[in-house]
Amino acid sequence: MKRDRSRHRFFPGMVVLAACLAAGVASSAPSEEKGKVAKPHAAAPAEKQFAVPTPPFTPGIFPCSDCHKEMTPNPKRRELKEEHTNIVLNHAEGQRWCLDCHDTYDRDRLHLVNGQRIRFEESYRLCGQCHGDKYRDWKVGVHGKRTGMWNGEKQYLLCVNCHNPHDPRFKPLKPLPPPVRPGDIR
Repeated sequence: MKRDRSRHRFFPGMVVLAACLAAGVASSAPSEEKGKVAKPHAAAPAEKQFAVPTPPFTPGIFPCSDCHKEMTPNPKRRELKEEHTNIVLNHAEGQRWCLDCHDTYDRDRLHLVNGQRIRFEESYRLCGQCHGDKYRDWKVGVHGKRTGMWNGEKQYLLCVNCHNPHDPRFKPLKPLPPPVRPGDIR
């Protein structure tokens, strides 16, 4: 009578699998070493806070709640005819509206896509949701301006210190004449 050898090849694999599973269970079990208990998995670390200056608000417009506290929010996209008429939204135009970034009910805050309200000093987090590559570069000092010590405290300029959040593209600059060579100075 012929034996079924496939069963004998399968058994050692089951032993290895059982050993791996047992090791995984043992590693997640409480540690009895020195009376310590294994720590549960920690939540994701909080977003690092960056030292930034006060945002460059137009004088007289902040806090926004001074005017908006008595207004009923109107989330409809429309042309603004009474206030903020100087704001032209050239930032993903046709796809964006004021309340995509500004919080509907707390006008002194912005809000992220997940609904979390943030201060204007954290606007880099809002910008970083769409401009991830620029945000990554900004955090390490490659994009934007950062001052301070190379191995110490640093201060970062906000995106809005260089870019108008409603119309962020840089306007063309008029070229200046080249520098004068020291030998040509008379």
